[in-house]
Amino acid sequence: MREIRFYRSFFPDFYTKQKPKVQEKIDYVLKLLANVQKVPEKFLKHISGTNGMYEIRVEYAGNIYRIFCFFDKGNVGVF
Repeated sequence: MREIRFYRSFFPDFYTKQKPKVQEKIDYVLKLLANVQKVPEKFLKHISGTNGMYEIRVEYAGNIYRIFCFFDKGNVGVF
């Protein structure tokens, strides 16, 4: 199981501004990220041209929400 660590207040500030249904979808994807070894690319994608930066992808009602993250010693940093 991976630990998810939030960098400063960037993610919490973003999260609290979302509608409850969007928050539910974000929660689902974060649980996948914490518990599944190989997360499907639909939810987690490497950002090309970077050294280890990823985007968490959450789709709801035709919108795609992107949350940036990175892996550090098996854990995930989210900002």
